[in-house]
Amino acid sequence: MSQKVGGNIRGLAPSEVRAVHKLFLRSLEPADLVDLDFARELYAIALKLRRRIGALVTREGRVVEVFIGTNDLLYLPDLGRYRLGAGRLRRLRLIFSDLSADRSKVNIPSDIYTDLEKLRLDMVVGVKTVGNRTSAAYAYVLPVSESEDCSVRTESVADLGRLKFDFAGFVQDLETQHSDGSTSKGASQKKQAVLVGVYPKRNRQAQASMEELRELARTAGVEVLDTIVQSRELDPKTLLGKGKLEEVLLRCLRVGAELAVFDTELKPSQWRAITNSTDLAIIDRSMLILDIFAQRARSSEGRLQVELAQLKYNLPRLVEKDAGLSRLIGGIGGRGPGETKLEIGRRRIRARIRELERRIDKIGRQRELKRRRRRFGEIPLVAVMGYTNVGKSTLFNALARSDALIEDKLFATLDTSQRRIWLGDAADSSGSTGRVVVLSDTVGFIRDLPKELLNAFRATLEELRDATLLVHVLDAADPEIQRRKESVERVLADLEL
Repeated sequence: MSQKVGGNIRGLAPSEVRAVHKLFLRSLEPADLVDLDFARELYAIALKLRRRIGALVTREGRVVEVFIGTNDLLYLPDLGRYRLGAGRLRRLRLIFSDLSADRSKVNIPSDIYTDLEKLRLDMVVGVKTVGNRTSAAYAYVLPVSESEDCSVRTESVADLGRLKFDFAGFVQDLETQHSDGSTSKGASQKKQAVLVGVYPKRNRQAQASMEELRELARTAGVEVLDTIVQSRELDPKTLLGKGKLEEVLLRCLRVGAELAVFDTELKPSQWRAITNSTDLAIIDRSMLILDIFAQRARSSEGRLQVELAQLKYNLPRLVEKDAGLSRLIGGIGGRGPGETKLEIGRRRIRARIRELERRIDKIGRQRELKRRRRRFGEIPLVAVMGYTNVGKSTLFNALARSDALIEDKLFATLDTSQRRIWLGDAADSSGSTGRVVVLSDTVGFIRDLPKELLNAFRATLEELRDATLLVHVLDAADPEIQRRKESVERVLADLEL
């Protein structure tokens, strides 16, 4: 790793940059919070340059990053290469110079507190020398408890030369508490998430939309820890603005969430901007729906369709320098037949997409042959369709005396079920005693169904195109009945039905 001074070096003489670079040559004892000579040297250089200086130090006492800010701001470098696991700290502490006018104590500014929580640093330590005395202040994040969010604790040190403090033992115990808290919260084996909704002002459907997102999360096996709703014009870069994004990410860290779910379809550029600013896994509504389909697909056809939809959706998000998708592998937003394909090259992904489309087209042709035979035999097809989780499978089972899976979850049915049933059991005026029809239970629709999923399931949805009768099932007790009816009708219009 090259040791290079980063940050705001514009306007500095080469000799001044070399003086800062000498901080790399320092090493601290693992037990020391900060070495007294190191603190004095760092502060003296910062005071001379009138710019804040920060250093990232490992638990072993090695200085791995040195960077320069302005008089009142300090921007940390990208720490993506210093990876960390769930419930773990980053094994780095930030030591910085406090150049504030208050000479009586060391002040830790709000942006440093934000870095502490957001980057999960072991600790932040501010130092200041006045006369012959060097003082310090250090802050660390307390572990999440079941009764309250995590919080930051700050301690002051009047004279660093007299401090008796075992940093190595303290931070090891702190990380153990963080890990224990993470283990206890994750005992249910569920991903824990914060739901985020951003809607235009005076949007009357915001609450209903968030409730549907909560139900999608429950179906996907996600435990919802908190919800955040903002009314504003959508930011084209980060969706909800840089300041609010910082608040959301900090809220996720404070409640112990490992996942943030946005109630919209994030553009690839928005998704990258958000994932590049946090270690949390970031998914949107479409990713969540795709994950539910991946969990519930049982037939070989269903698996092919889900894999195709995943690859098409994730292809524009596969950028070499972004690690965002790697956080999703094997979990919410990344499971299913396509999960091992997410990190292969774009060319191989496109080849895989073409192969899947060819196989699904073949399935579509096979279905067409079956439909021709059915039409030749003049057997009508009755398709039970509608919004997800309104009771379609319950009606199907009642009419067909079947045992199709029934669950109070969204998208319980992914694989089409068909049964022959007899309509009519008594002769009418013409002497007819009824006839045989094929009853079909279909995949449920949902608001803003991802177009990749709609295209992938076109072979299944072709059943609707050849149906003699479409039975649109509605839940009369649903307060959103009219809106959901319109959502289904929009999908039917898109399918030209």
